[in-house]
Amino acid sequence: MSLLPVRSFIRELVIWAPLCMVLGGTIGSAVALFLWLLDLVTRLHWQQPELLWGLPIAGILSGLMYQRWGQASAAGNDLIIAEIQSPEHGVPGAMAPLVLIGTLLTHLTGGSAGREGTAVQIGGSVASVISRRFRLCPQRSQAILSCGAAAGFSAVFGTPLAGTIFALEMTGIGLIRLSALIPCLVSALLADLVTTAWGIPHTHYVISTMNSTGSESLLKVALAGVCFGLAGRLFAALALLVHSNAAKLCSRAWLRPCFGGCLVIMLTLLTGRNDFLGLGVESSPATPEAVSIVSSFQPGGADAFSWLGKMIFTTITVGCGFKGGEVTPLFYIGSTLGNVLSVPLDLAPDVLAAVGFVAVFAAATNTPVACVLMGCELFLPWSPGLAATDFLQQLAVGCFTAWLFSGSRGIYQAQQPGSPKFPVPESSN
Repeated sequence: MSLLPVRSFIRELVIWAPLCMVLGGTIGSAVALFLWLLDLVTRLHWQQPELLWGLPIAGILSGLMYQRWGQASAAGNDLIIAEIQSPEHGVPGAMAPLVLIGTLLTHLTGGSAGREGTAVQIGGSVASVISRRFRLCPQRSQAILSCGAAAGFSAVFGTPLAGTIFALEMTGIGLIRLSALIPCLVSALLADLVTTAWGIPHTHYVISTMNSTGSESLLKVALAGVCFGLAGRLFAALALLVHSNAAKLCSRAWLRPCFGGCLVIMLTLLTGRNDFLGLGVESSPATPEAVSIVSSFQPGGADAFSWLGKMIFTTITVGCGFKGGEVTPLFYIGSTLGNVLSVPLDLAPDVLAAVGFVAVFAAATNTPVACVLMGCELFLPWSPGLAATDFLQQLAVGCFTAWLFSGSRGIYQAQQPGSPKFPVPESSN
């Protein structure tokens, strides 16, 4: 295979350098604004928990907004994946403001959702607008959409390496498209730098202990990985089940979130807990004893069914049409499940919470390589006493085992089936 000729290389460099700078700056700033507003509405909900009663109304407003201006935007991340696979009409420019407003309404009123979907959709929408503005060819349109997704993911979590690989890995199961690797990396790095320059902080997770090294610990992590994979598989199946049944029960898409909001309120009253509302990253100052992602890194920081409660609340919220994302709730599910499993497996709770944090995400999205990198970016910088090599091995075992046991589909319905998860011989004729 011949290398790219020097003249062609220079031409591509001249084209992509300004595109990546515009993408990184614009998406990084947009995500910074989103995270700032998200923090405001989250704190407002903590101060006024009765806002939960407005969840059905917020759902109707969001649904009507998408019905009036949404066009194809309601497909969310699946639309971006489909356009990366085969460019057709592009991603609507309206997707960015619609998903931003819809997500803020969800979190203001206590819906259980995440933020990754919003950031990736903002990135994809901005990238598609730029692609149309400069009349890029289909191949470059595909690449710039991947760059937008990478920049959005990187900016919202502060993980440019994971964001780069996530954008390349999410389009197909078992496949990583490397043709846009360098533009994605540059866009992701710039978006993260811009978001940080705006003064937007990210949560720091500290691991203070370490599992013992050796084959026994790796085997225990693999057993936990099986549970993480099954949890991710269950989440994807429940989300699809809720979505399909909501569509059958209510033909009006704008009204479905209202039913989901009523159900979330009912479940909150029945459980008497607010642990499963909102992002779940930190506990409200009014209820510091509530289970959260941060608490799951402490011994006894989660109860036996915290992960299941968050799964039910999130699949109802997202499956009925509320906007946001699934990834941060998947972090909650994984970290709390890891905390619970650390007791019977006799492993450090903070380490297994960290492995579960990324492993359930890997299982539900079929992006195990990105998740291993994400674990390194999120945990290693803030845990100086951690044995990096041993931790990386446990991350890899947990993520890859979870991915192996997650089934053939994930939360992204547009993902193409790629290579099999295990070597399968061809059938003989």
